[in-house]
Amino acid sequence: MLLLAGAVAVLHAAVVLFLLTGSLIALHRPRILWLHAPLALVILALYVTGSDCPLTTLELALRERAGLPAYRGGFIGHYITEPLGFPIHATATQVGVVLLAVVPNAIGYGLLVTRYVRDRRAGRRTPV
Repeated sequence: MLLLAGAVAVLHAAVVLFLLTGSLIALHRPRILWLHAPLALVILALYVTGSDCPLTTLELALRERAGLPAYRGGFIGHYITEPLGFPIHATATQVGVVLLAVVPNAIGYGLLVTRYVRDRRAGRRTPV
């Protein structure tokens, strides 16, 4: 179970990294938007509603079955912000987390929309 819990944590880290970089990756691989956009919307919905992430829930269940203690503060708090000394529930940390998620995606999607509009005006088809 411990190995499975670790695998879920690694998958979770990959999902977080993809959330942060997916729109920028799409600048070179536009078809990735079919995966990134729905994933980003689901993560946004979980965050806005205060719901637990299913990957965190699965990891914690596997940790418990392996005899390890559960952690509080969610995946990002446990593995990223708390070890760096930033309590996950602090307002500044929450603002930082949101900015780290929103800024690269705003840039990526803004560039993609700009490219799409420019290509449409030039009569070219943009693959998506």
